[in-house]
Amino acid sequence: MNEFEKDVRCKRNDAVDSAVGFIVSFGFFATMFIIATLVKFFGA
Repeated sequence: MNEFEKDVRCKRNDAVDSAVGFIVSFGFFATMFIIATLVKFFGA
């Protein structure tokens, strides 16, 4: 066993961290898409 595996600093689940990262990035790009759609709609 690796010495780093014996002394783990953060014991949180990695799936939770990856899900939060996915949701944040998805929310950012969805917001950009909504803003661009509104600009196109009101600009026409």
